[in-house]
Amino acid sequence: MNLRLLGLFMACGLSIPVAQAQMLQPGLWELSSSNMQVDGQQLPELQVMLGQLQNMLTPEQKAQLESQGLTMAGKGVRVCLTPEQVKSDNIPLTDPKSGCNQQITERSGNQWKFRFSCPKAQGAGVATFASDREFTTQVNGTFNATGIQQKGSMDTRAVWLGQNCGTVKPRT
Repeated sequence: MNLRLLGLFMACGLSIPVAQAQMLQPGLWELSSSNMQVDGQQLPELQVMLGQLQNMLTPEQKAQLESQGLTMAGKGVRVCLTPEQVKSDNIPLTDPKSGCNQQITERSGNQWKFRFSCPKAQGAGVATFASDREFTTQVNGTFNATGIQQKGSMDTRAVWLGQNCGTVKPRT
């Protein structure tokens, strides 16, 4: 799978709006994605793709990802959220320099609908909060990572692993 396509999917899938009313625990979170499809074709599970990606990345590329606050580990991607970030209207799970914007369009109980727009992608999704230590998202959108407009969808599950982020640095 094209690395740009995976990166775009990760940026879009991890564009998760969370506001002050839905307090999450600060600390280490693991995000795993499933049911990823492009133009109706099922993609391998994120864990499989990340395993392949880790084997292809140079030490410099791995260091660059980690400097952006992303660590590939466990069943997906790990991110560190500070107390300030979980109190904000927008959890920075995407690279702040990505050019992506998101907006919550509807709040109903533990479900929030949102839409996002990135330089090469746009779409909408639903975030469902099970607790302050777990949430899921379902995202549908269109993207153009390879010069061809494509439709995609994915489900993401985020689980809080603990207060200590270890070596995973918060995104700034």
